Amino acid sequence: MIDSHQHFWNYNEERDTWITPDMGRIRRDFYPLEAEAIFLERGITGCIAVQADQSEEETLFLLSLAEQNTFIKGVVGWVDLQDDSIEEKLEYFSQFEDLKGFRHIVQGEIDPNFLQRPNFSRGVKLLNAFDYTYDLLIYPHQLASGIQFCQVHNQQKIVLDHLAKAPLKSGDISQWKKEMQGFKSLDHVSAKISGIVTEANWTNWKEEEILGLIDVALETFGPNRLMFGSDYPVVLVAAELDQWLEIYAKSIEKLSVYEQELINSKNCLSFYQTEA
Repeated sequence: MIDSHQHFWNYNEERDTWITPDMGRIRRDFYPLEAEAIFLERGITGCIAVQADQSEEETLFLLSLAEQNTFIKGVVGWVDLQDDSIEEKLEYFSQFEDLKGFRHIVQGEIDPNFLQRPNFSRGVKLLNAFDYTYDLLIYPHQLASGIQFCQVHNQQKIVLDHLAKAPLKSGDISQWKKEMQGFKSLDHVSAKISGIVTEANWTNWKEEEILGLIDVALETFGPNRLMFGSDYPVVLVAAELDQWLEIYAKSIEKLSVYEQELINSKNCLSFYQTEA
């Protein structure tokens, strides 16, 4: 198996304000050597390292980790896609073979039209020229905007992170489920089965609600456009890693062996153009 979504960081309380006091388990450093030992025991032989801080410094930090650790098969970094000199920046980053794509934390943007900003769109359009992917990180209230964004950028390889963070805590996912159908016909958009339990009640989530969400993902994207992700170590605020792996395995057990292989590794390797 290949994990399409892991994070690594030097924990800094002032910088990493999104790691709130109730996330005590992840208020520390996380490095690949520790993760590799944990994941190899569970049959996961590599990962894609994804940015958590919006800085070029972190992108370079993740690239340095990838250079030192074969467990990291690729990096999704951050660059200011709205920068006037974005083309020059992408040219600079193109020297790093481990850099596969970029992500912006759109879920944190207050502007409801952020994804439609001309400067941002210009930056995203340049990604394809450099053969970079784009990870789309949005909340449910941004789904309509996100689907419009994907329709506009129909030549860009896009992957939806964490299934747009379905509002499990609210107990009502009907609107999320309805809007997710907009991705069904967008063949250039994939999705990660990841980051689900952290959107539920951390101490009282139920297996059936998690399985229900993954059923929606399978119906919307199909086995050819989905990839497994642990969202480690963030997953630890709501579940043990083994709990998440068990539920995930159960969610795809009715698929054929080939379809399971697609979601477990092949789709991720193909999307990020890397090798196991």
